[in-house]
Amino acid sequence: MNTKFGGMSKRGVDCSGFVYLTYRSKFGIDLPRTTDLQSSVGKKIARNNLQAGDLVFFKTGFFRKHVGIYVEDRKFMHASASRGVMVSSLDEEYWADSYWMAKRIYM
Repeated sequence: MNTKFGGMSKRGVDCSGFVYLTYRSKFGIDLPRTTDLQSSVGKKIARNNLQAGDLVFFKTGFFRKHVGIYVEDRKFMHASASRGVMVSSLDEEYWADSYWMAKRIYM
């Protein structure tokens, strides 16, 4: 899958679209469509209490936010603007510096 801002298909998906489609297809849960709205649902949790399926949020610019789904071992899946859907580490300098918060969506 390639990244496409506002995209929601296999031809291109943005980070919040990836989260939206994944939660819908894997868990049957309809989340809000945008990163801002996704950050307003669920229960805020500490970074050291992350579990698979938790949403991890980042502030990547003055007005830009990014979201991914925590997998395990300090790794998360997300749609990257440059490399499509991928797995990254929370310990990578870029993600560690831009980490904002995490939310747990109860199923």
